[in-house]
Amino acid sequence: MPTGCRTDSLQSFHPVSAQHADSRIASRLKPKACTNKARHGRLRSVTFQDIVFASSTASVATKMTLKHAVGESVVVPGLRMIDHTFQVPLDHSNQQGATISLFVRDVSALSKIGHKLPTLLFLQGGPGFEAPRPVESSSWIKCATAHFNVLLMDQRGTGRSSPITTANLVARGSAKQQAFYLQHFRADSIVADAELVRETLLISSDAQNSRWSLLGQSFGGFCAVQYLSAAPQALTEVMLTGGLPPRIDSHCAAEDAYRHLYPRVIAQNHKFYKRFPSDVARVQRIVTYLSEQPGGGLRLANGDHLTPRAFQLLGLGLGGGGGMERLHWLLERAFDEEIDQLSPTFTSGWQASMPWDTNPLYAIMHESIYCNLGASNWAAHRVRQQDFADDFDAIAAANAGKPVLMTGEMVFPWMFEDFASLRKLQETAEVIAAKSDWGAMYDSTALGKNQVPVASATYYEDLYVDFELAQETASKILGVRQWVTNEYMHSGIRDDGARILERLLGIVRGSIPLT
Repeated sequence: MPTGCRTDSLQSFHPVSAQHADSRIASRLKPKACTNKARHGRLRSVTFQDIVFASSTASVATKMTLKHAVGESVVVPGLRMIDHTFQVPLDHSNQQGATISLFVRDVSALSKIGHKLPTLLFLQGGPGFEAPRPVESSSWIKCATAHFNVLLMDQRGTGRSSPITTANLVARGSAKQQAFYLQHFRADSIVADAELVRETLLISSDAQNSRWSLLGQSFGGFCAVQYLSAAPQALTEVMLTGGLPPRIDSHCAAEDAYRHLYPRVIAQNHKFYKRFPSDVARVQRIVTYLSEQPGGGLRLANGDHLTPRAFQLLGLGLGGGGGMERLHWLLERAFDEEIDQLSPTFTSGWQASMPWDTNPLYAIMHESIYCNLGASNWAAHRVRQQDFADDFDAIAAANAGKPVLMTGEMVFPWMFEDFASLRKLQETAEVIAAKSDWGAMYDSTALGKNQVPVASATYYEDLYVDFELAQETASKILGVRQWVTNEYMHSGIRDDGARILERLLGIVRGSIPLT
C-alpha cells in the first residue's frame, strides 16, 4: 500500500471577501426558532446556531476586539511550530461577558516555510482532549504539512485553552454554577472559537483566501459536521475520520447510539478472548479477587476504588489499534504471585488507562455530545441496565466460569463514586445528565444543500461510532463521499495516518473519481 502523500492541487473555489461573507452569513443565518419545554415547565426559545452566528466574521470585528498574542516558536525534527493565544468569549452570544483563553499551534514543514500554503484546522477527538503535541514530522502530520499550514487547536477546556480540572471547576461554586459554566464547552462553542481564529489569522491577513480545510477525528468530526451546518462559507473541504455523528435530527441520540454500540462491544470481547483464550481465567480471577475485598473493591493509594465494574472499563481500549495486545500484556502481569495480590504493575496500568483526573471534561460532558434538544439522563447506564445487564454482570460471569465482558466508550454515574478525582463532581454530572434545554447542534436542511466537498473514512467495525447510524447521517449530507473500510479501528488516523489522509485528499479533491 502506498504511504506517500499526493500532490493534488487544491480544487478551485470562488473567494469570498470578509464583507461579502458577512452579508451572506447575516442573510443565511436568520434564526430558525424552535421551542422545547425546559425541566421546570418553562418554554425556552431555541434559535439554531445563535452562538456560532454571533461570532461570524464582520460581527466579530464590530462587537469585540479579539486579544491575540503570538508566543514562542519551537522546532522539532522536520517541523516549525508557532504558539498563538486568543481571548475568546465564554458565551459567544454575550461577547461583552467573561472570556477564556484559547490556544492554537501553527505547524509548518521546515521545507515549506516561505511557501504560500492553504490552512488545515485539525479537530481533535474527545470531548475533553487536547490537540496532539508533535515530536517529529511523521504520520498524518507529515502528510498534512506537505499540503498545508496545519493548526492544532486545543479545544476549550483542554490543554492550554483554559483547561478544566476538578479543582478549578469546584472553585466555581455550586453544582448548578459549574454546570452553567460547562454548558459552553460543546461543539457549537468550539466551532465559534474556530471562526474567531479564522477571522484573526486568515481573513485579517488575506480576505481573498480566507477559507480553510478541516480534518475531524471522532468527536472532532462531530464538530466538523456542526461547522458544515453553521458556517459552510468558511470551508474549502472537510475530511472526517470516524466522525459522522448519529441521529442528528433526534433530541438526544445517546440512547440510540448505545443500543447499537453495546452489541459491537460484546462482539469485540469475543474476538479478544478468541485471540487470547488464557485471559478468560485471568480476568475471572481479577474479578473474584476484587469482589472479595472489603467494600467490594481495592482501595488504591490515590483514593480510587478499583471495583469489578471499574475494572471492566479497560474495554475502552479495545476499539483502537493495538488495544487487544495492550490489554493482554497488562493482564498477564496482573498478580504478584508471591503474595497473591494485584501487582503494582497492574494497578498502575489500570490507572494510566483512566483519564478522569487529567481530563474530567470527558467524563462529565461525554453524553452531551449526542444532545440537541433533550437530556441524556445517563443513557449508557440505562441501556445497560435495561437490555444488557446480564451480559455485563462481571461477578456473575466469573462465578459461572464464563468470560467477563469489558465495557466500551461509555460513562456511568457510579464512576463519580469509584474515582477519587470525580467524586466532587458527582452532583454536577447529575445536573448535566438531566439538562434538557441544550441548543440544536445540526441543521439537516443546510446539510442537505451542502456544497462543500466532504470525504469520510468510515470504519465498518468502529466500536465508538456505529456504522449503521453513520450511514443515516451520511445520507443527509449532500455530496459526502465515503471510504468504508474494515482495515482500521477507530484509531486509524493514529495507526496509519499518512495513508488515510492521502486517500481522503484524493477523494475530496476528485483525483480518486467516483466509481
